[in-house]
Amino acid sequence: MQNSAHHHHGPMRRKDREITDHTEIQAIIRSEKLMHIALVDGDMPFLVPVFYAYDGTSLYFHSAQSGSKMEILRRNNNICFEISVDHGVITSDDACDFEAQHRTVIGIGKAVEIADEAEKIEALDLIVAQFASQKFDYPQTNLDRTAVVRIEIGSLKGKKHGV
Repeated sequence: MQNSAHHHHGPMRRKDREITDHTEIQAIIRSEKLMHIALVDGDMPFLVPVFYAYDGTSLYFHSAQSGSKMEILRRNNNICFEISVDHGVITSDDACDFEAQHRTVIGIGKAVEIADEAEKIEALDLIVAQFASQKFDYPQTNLDRTAVVRIEIGSLKGKKHGV
């Protein structure tokens, strides 16, 4: 995994806001349950929120087997994701000086649809553990209808302001 200096979109312009501590970036990823993923369908962007889990190396989310998200990913598995916490507004007496308060991680990677059923169940367990401590069984019909995607992270950027 590459850091900000080697990120696909180049180094961060505002060095004073860059999070360079990998532990802090990991903490942001682990503290949230919802991320936004951005896909590209030809020259048209597609953005959607998904619940996710993180195993320390890769991100996982699930989806219906059909629909825009999976159709686009099967044509182009390049993916960008964003996870943001500590949202707020930094106000000012000047209208043009309002700013966003946040801690945000943006990453680039490859989306890989998991075919192996055991790996698929393991990833679903990670996602479900975000919401419940109970262990669940997954009926075969539900497993067959569910796509589970692993994001192999290529690079990460972290940014914070006002926190």
